[in-house]
Amino acid sequence: MCSRVLRVRGQAEDSGLQDRGQWASKAEFLLAVAGQIIGLGNVWRFPYLCYKNGGGVFFVPYMLFLVVCGIPLFLLETALGQYTSLGGVSAWMKICPLFAGLGFASQMMILHSCVYYIVILAWAFFYLCSSFQMRLPWSHCNNTWNTGVIHTSHSHIPHNPRSDGVFVGVCECVSFSRHEVLGLSASVDRLGSVNWRLALCLLLVWTVCYFCVWKGVKSTGKAVYVTATFPYVMLLVLLVRGVSLPGAVDGIVYYLKPNHTRLTDPQVWMDAGTQIFFSYGICLGSLTALGSYNKFNNDCYKDCFRLCLLNSSTSFIAGFAIFSMLGFMAQEQGVDIADVVESGPGLAFIAYPRAVSMMPLPQLWAVCFFLMILMLGLDTQFVSLEALIMSVSDLYPTLIRRRHRREILLLLVCSVCFLIGLLMVTPGGLYVFQIYDHFSCSGASLLLLSVCQSVAIGWIYGADRFSNNIKAMIGYQPLCIFSLCWRYLTPAVCIGTFGFSLMFWSPLTLANGVTAPRWARAMGWMLTLSSVSLLPLCAIYSLMNTPGTLQQVQKKKPLYHVKIHECRVI
Repeated sequence: MCSRVLRVRGQAEDSGLQDRGQWASKAEFLLAVAGQIIGLGNVWRFPYLCYKNGGGVFFVPYMLFLVVCGIPLFLLETALGQYTSLGGVSAWMKICPLFAGLGFASQMMILHSCVYYIVILAWAFFYLCSSFQMRLPWSHCNNTWNTGVIHTSHSHIPHNPRSDGVFVGVCECVSFSRHEVLGLSASVDRLGSVNWRLALCLLLVWTVCYFCVWKGVKSTGKAVYVTATFPYVMLLVLLVRGVSLPGAVDGIVYYLKPNHTRLTDPQVWMDAGTQIFFSYGICLGSLTALGSYNKFNNDCYKDCFRLCLLNSSTSFIAGFAIFSMLGFMAQEQGVDIADVVESGPGLAFIAYPRAVSMMPLPQLWAVCFFLMILMLGLDTQFVSLEALIMSVSDLYPTLIRRRHRREILLLLVCSVCFLIGLLMVTPGGLYVFQIYDHFSCSGASLLLLSVCQSVAIGWIYGADRFSNNIKAMIGYQPLCIFSLCWRYLTPAVCIGTFGFSLMFWSPLTLANGVTAPRWARAMGWMLTLSSVSLLPLCAIYSLMNTPGTLQQVQKKKPLYHVKIHECRVI
């Protein structure tokens, strides 16, 4: 067997193929996965959902989804990549050809997310640059972009729309965000011209991403040492500062105050499930790609528990930092905390900037916060980009893994995504961003892919067989609860949540209360179908090109076996 390995390696060298690469150390793998799964959702989505859905009791459905869906699927994807040493597409083609569409669908979702997710970082970079002014521009109303009557209390903002739909009475932060940063138009039909300052910010962030990924795992592994650790330093600084502020205790109590009646609301359970899937990066193929760089005998089982614990702990701790600030802001303004709590970008670009503007040395805290936002989003972005490029390289190794071709492919992908992203730095760009965010990587799509993953491993490939594959790598089998989850619990919970999401589906409401027009919703559904439609299409293609009946195709042994690590192409 050793002679075969040497012969395969020699053939790879003779053909001029570049080494696929591995992590230089275990720390690089852990930091890369942590950078991928720990992102903006931990800071601006989880704390809000916890407050919204009953405070402390939200952890009941959250922990249930974590145990039944989050950890089992996290281990499934990471172990799949480590066992096959292939990216998201090729791994599924080898393990379960009938479900090869899972790999293609996940990569399409990554491509969509790369287009719009980085726009948030362009906004954050704009705010970061603005934080170095002698006086924070969103802390006062003596600016050219302020319109109408400016009020300092968020609870007394009058909603008096002008004929063009822009509110006359807005607070300084809302005015800065809508008029100076976004230049928000009145409707989705009015895109307008590109905001050159945001476009420049977007270009700079894309340039950073390119050079973090251009040498593959070698450059990615080094970049995560900074991007994955720096946010924790900033989070710790903001946490210590936040809990020392007056009113911080009120904010923390508001964040965790239990409301047991909320457990009877199906929306609470849907929010918990959706948060797990988004936060853990499940069904996007990135975990499989990152796991594929591991050594064959790496203990991915223990790594899975460590990383899941780190992710959920970060979300929980971030809530203390955020709500202590919001409690301070509520006390300073004499309003209820509910009036200052916002979800999503509103928390990062409106509520929190307003909080730091009331503190001593506001420029310092603003710089700390937006640096944290940049680092949290940056590693998620470039690790996703690495997963996408590696999946393409694994599909066409003889074409891509040659001198400079990978760098050219990466440059092409970055350029195309940047050009599409320019639509989101126009006056109507926020509406385009929201449509992308809502449809391209929707919770329903992720749930559907999760069901297919569980069925593919639990029933087609075989849960016991996959557990034996993991044993071949780490020397012992995972707990039997994992096989039970892959076969029954995970698909059952995902199908139930998917059904609830369809029952409670509501039309998308965009910024300024604008309801998405019919053509915008149609484009959104096209984004969704561009990924999920690949599941049946690839299955049909596999059936048409594989001899035998459906039952024979399902039972057909994959090309890989337990000794896979002894015949890898280096």
